[in-house]
Amino acid sequence: MMKRVLPRTVVAVGLVSFLNELASQMAAPLIPILMATVLGAGPVALGLVEGAADAVASFLQLWSGRYSDRLGGKRKGLTLAGYGLSTIARPLLGLAINWPIVLVLRSLDRAGKGIRGAPRDALVADATPPEIRGYAYGFQRALDYSGAVGGSLVAAAVLTWSSASIAQVIMYSAVPGALVMLLLAFFMKDTVKTPAAPRSEPMSPLRWGTLSLPVRRFFQMLALFTLAGASETFILLRGHELKMSPVQLLLMWALICFIQSMMSLLGGKLGDKFSKATLVAISWSSFGLSFIVLSTVTSTVGLWSAVVIYSLFSGMGEGVERSLVSELSSAAQRGTVFGWFHMITGLAAIPAGLLFGIIWQRFSAAAAFATAGALAIGAAAIFAIHLLPLLRRRSQP
Repeated sequence: MMKRVLPRTVVAVGLVSFLNELASQMAAPLIPILMATVLGAGPVALGLVEGAADAVASFLQLWSGRYSDRLGGKRKGLTLAGYGLSTIARPLLGLAINWPIVLVLRSLDRAGKGIRGAPRDALVADATPPEIRGYAYGFQRALDYSGAVGGSLVAAAVLTWSSASIAQVIMYSAVPGALVMLLLAFFMKDTVKTPAAPRSEPMSPLRWGTLSLPVRRFFQMLALFTLAGASETFILLRGHELKMSPVQLLLMWALICFIQSMMSLLGGKLGDKFSKATLVAISWSSFGLSFIVLSTVTSTVGLWSAVVIYSLFSGMGEGVERSLVSELSSAAQRGTVFGWFHMITGLAAIPAGLLFGIIWQRFSAAAAFATAGALAIGAAAIFAIHLLPLLRRRSQP
């Protein structure tokens, strides 16, 4: 049997993801609490902040992915710039005096993700043999979630055993962010399998129609599914409504990320053994059912139980989705296709966040979670009916 050893580049990307997420999750789970308590903002403002931030990232994903292809697969510089921008903007959230400032800084933070995301994902595919790419993406997502666990626990410990405020904890995220930059600068290298120079010939036009039919179909269904994937910070906002303390919310966030970490690694390995498209359909439908369960929650005990169910299913799909994208794209356009992938999910996040927040404010949290769950199940059904047969025909000799 083939020894499943990950390339050093993939391991380095995983460690960078771990440290960056450690920094990010010292801040991200505290944002809804900061907005609701210190800044006096509600669910609509939170939905606008999270949706707009993801939208900024999404536009940059397409540019950065395509530009990394134009550079002949040299993707480290863009990755370094993206992580650097997030490292600078994220701690400044602790100084915000109103929610529009949070909107600007959160958008800058996510802009860093937009610059680095597609080149980084393409770099993983460049460095990894096709037969273990699911494992590679699952590994990267597992370390990403593990960093989130660590960040949440560090934030909870600081709030519990020191006199630091929520704003100060957010500013402390600069420390692991600086470690990210050191690791990137000195330990990560580009992986270019052939000594290719930056492209001088014209690339194919950046048009939707230049993508293959399976890729276009998948992205269309992904956009519909993303409408259901409202930010996980809404789960924390629900916990805040149920009178959970900031430390309890951080521990809940850590639990979510821990379970997602384990499931991401499992999902990636399963994707190498079975049909990636089938696993995506299963993951999406299960995600929808978990949101239906969240819509029934009326107590903190119920929320803890629902969070476990949600985390089991939400963690499985992300690595498999990325592995499927790499399978459907050519090496020469891998960064561009990943750019489309991130741009579409980011753009769909704007109406997703706003829709979720408006339904919550006008009706109830239960109505918002139930609507999102129904959308996810619908997207999974359409995916299974319209895309699975196309992919089966594509894989036939």
